[in-house]
Amino acid sequence: MTKAIASIDIPAATKLKSGKVREVFDLGDQLLICATDRISAFDYILPTLIPHKGEILTQLSVLWFNATKHIIDNHFITDDVGAYPSAVHEYRDILQGRSMLVKKTNVIDVECVARGYITGSAWTEYEKTGIVGGVACSNLKKGDRFHTPLFTPATKSYSGHDINITFEEMKKTVPAKDAEYIRHKTIELYNFAHDYALERGLIIADTKFEFGRVNGKIILIDEIFTPDSSRFWDKECYDKERSLISFDKQFVRDFLLSTDWNRNSEPPELPPDIVDKTVERYREALKRLTQ
Repeated sequence: MTKAIASIDIPAATKLKSGKVREVFDLGDQLLICATDRISAFDYILPTLIPHKGEILTQLSVLWFNATKHIIDNHFITDDVGAYPSAVHEYRDILQGRSMLVKKTNVIDVECVARGYITGSAWTEYEKTGIVGGVACSNLKKGDRFHTPLFTPATKSYSGHDINITFEEMKKTVPAKDAEYIRHKTIELYNFAHDYALERGLIIADTKFEFGRVNGKIILIDEIFTPDSSRFWDKECYDKERSLISFDKQFVRDFLLSTDWNRNSEPPELPPDIVDKTVERYREALKRLTQ
């Protein structure tokens, strides 16, 4: 198995932060974002790496940033290492395929979630309250498609769990006009990608975005429509048997839920077969979306 990348250090650049998956470096008026092969679940970084995961996430984000420019501008500049500042060229081997040069922005600290189908935390909330993202719903079954996609924002956490909030609560921290714009663009992005993926045999059940400001203008940032930020289901299985066969990290979550791990301590190692199957699912998502 190809060696997986646990962390990335570039002595020629200042590391601004090391997230659950990505390392972010300061290159003056630009940032260099590098995706490792780390994987997180239930707010923990797992001790096991997923080979090639960082490359897959980066390739998909580049695909989507280019495909959605007509909807909203984004922070992506290039993933061509040769076009990066010369100071980092000597690190080409580690940067190639898993890094992006992007614009610096002032991050808007809200996770912007679009839900086209009821699953995950939305299903948990619905089972308890009959409400999803502040909207009362009835007669839903797990996996049902909403009549129209829902916008369910959450507070952005860099260390713990994001907390779902209502749109009205979001407007207490984001100016109302900006909040309306972000909600509109979140749903527009989701609808575009949902239709694109559906033609290629995938259902995007839900996804999340981040936005930032450059000179007062709101743009799309971070990653988009990857197996880490979205739920991808096999369309054929969904249509035939209503099976929610996933090509994302839900597969890893499901394995962890099958163990005796209490989610209040350090997570266990992933067995080799779970690692291999996770790589297969991420690769399948990439294959379908780029065909």
